[in-house]
Amino acid sequence: MLKLVIVSPKYQMNIGYIARIAKNFGIEKLHIVKPRANINGKKAIMFSKHAHELLENAAIYNDLKSAIKGCDLTIGTTGVIKKANPRVRKVYYADELGDIAKNKNICLVIGRDDIGLTPEELDLCDAVAYIPANKEYPVLNISHALAILLFVLRKNIYKEKYPKEKEYHKEKEVLLKIFEDIVKKKKNIREKEKVVMIFSKIINRADPNMHELRSLILALK
Repeated sequence: MLKLVIVSPKYQMNIGYIARIAKNFGIEKLHIVKPRANINGKKAIMFSKHAHELLENAAIYNDLKSAIKGCDLTIGTTGVIKKANPRVRKVYYADELGDIAKNKNICLVIGRDDIGLTPEELDLCDAVAYIPANKEYPVLNISHALAILLFVLRKNIYKEKYPKEKEYHKEKEVLLKIFEDIVKKKKNIREKEKVVMIFSKIINRADPNMHELRSLILALK
């Protein structure tokens, strides 16, 4: 389970974008702490596109402590690494979150549009997620940051639903056999086995699909 908590959002545009991104990644409910803007305002609805029902049905809380109840692991977020205070809590780079989130009820807490989460709110979190960006301008818009974090946290789910195209081992074997036969016939190639091995490595790294392999086979024949 992934519970998404947004703390005191200020701008309707960001609220709308958050709803849209949340729906993109299968979040079924928004949990919002003390919104400073009308979450069902005209701009919020406009920017949410087809996810406006998440705004209409959002759960509203008076404080963060109430919003994060029932979670095994609460992950706060910050764009300022010093604010995370690594001495008192674990700080994860965004790409590390997928591994720690397995088989847990996770609560992801997104801070304010303008000042993020306060030190007191970060103290309520078990860990902090940080997106390493340009040091000269490291703070992302909250909706942009959310998209990155949800992708990392949800990617394993969608990999299962939409598995990567299978490898075509038979076609690879045919291609490599044709290439090997060509190399064997070339008198000016000294290290024939090495050339075949290098070609095999290139094909494995390229991970070609069925159409690409058949095209290569056709061309070399």
